[in-house]
Amino acid sequence: MKHFQRIFTALFSLLLLTASAVQAQDKLSIATVDMQELFKQYYRTNEAQKQINVERARIQKDNNERLARIRTLEEQLETLGKQLEDTTIAESKKQELFKQRQVKLQEGIALDRERREFLQRRNQALNEKLMQRMKGILEEIRKLVEEEAKLGNYDYVFDKSGMSTSQVPFLLYTKDATDITANLLKLLNKDAPERPAEDAKQDKSAE
Repeated sequence: MKHFQRIFTALFSLLLLTASAVQAQDKLSIATVDMQELFKQYYRTNEAQKQINVERARIQKDNNERLARIRTLEEQLETLGKQLEDTTIAESKKQELFKQRQVKLQEGIALDRERREFLQRRNQALNEKLMQRMKGILEEIRKLVEEEAKLGNYDYVFDKSGMSTSQVPFLLYTKDATDITANLLKLLNKDAPERPAEDAKQDKSAE
C-alpha cells in the first residue's frame, strides 16, 4: 500500500478542486474530504494493488528462472577454470577447454544482459499500467466528490490530506466545515464484492 500512497501523493499534491462556483452569499458553505483515505479504502484500489502484486510476482518468477540458468553457467565456468589449472592436462586439451570457457562466458554475459533488459522493460510497462489505473481511480473519486459537493450546495471542497512540498498540511484550519469523507466512502464501496474473512484479516494486520 505504501507504493500506492506515494503515487497518490504525486498525483494529488495540491488542493483537490473548487467544487462549484462561488455564489453571492454572506457566508460560504465549505466541506472537507480526506482524499488519501478515500483512495486507500476504495475497494477498486485494493483490487488494483492485488492485480499488480500478481504481475510483479510473475515477473520475479521469470527473473529467478533466468538467474538459475546464469548460475548453472557460472558453475560450469568454475569447473572449466579448475580443469585449466590442472597441470596434468595436455596443452591441446587446455586449448579446447579454454575455447569452451570463452563461449560459456559470452553466453553468460548475454543472458545477464537480456535478464536486466527484461526486468527494466517489464517493470517500466507495469509502472505505466499502474499509473494509468491510479489516475483512473482518482478521477472517479474526484467526480464523485464534485457530484456530492453540488448536491450539498458547497461552495468549496478542500482536501484535508493535501500536503505542501515542506510536508505541511495545506488546510490548517476551517471554521464550520463539513467533513464528507465518511459518506463518500460509503458511496464508493456500495458495490464492493464480498471479501473473504481471511483477506480482511491480512489487510488489517498489514496496516
